[in-house]
Amino acid sequence: MLALFQTIDLALNLYTWVLIASAIFSWLYAFNVINSSNRFVSSIGMFLFNVTEPVLRPLRRILPNLGGIDISPIVVLLLIFFIRSLMWNSIAPLFI
Repeated sequence: MLALFQTIDLALNLYTWVLIASAIFSWLYAFNVINSSNRFVSSIGMFLFNVTEPVLRPLRRILPNLGGIDISPIVVLLLIFFIRSLMWNSIAPLFI
């Protein structure tokens, strides 16, 4: 059971870093810091969009419109941290 918790924790940790990378990439793209016509850059952008958008899109429908500020990645990160904390502090001690 511990191996299952560690695998879930690893997946959540990786998704956290993907969300952070996606947010940074969107800022760099919005401020025209990176070349959007570069094929490698556009493939990285599409990968990050395809991985994060299925989770962020439903939250964007629920959250209020704050103008140009998108807080959905912050909400997802808070949910991930809550799940990880719940998993290790409440559920895992029952199986150890």
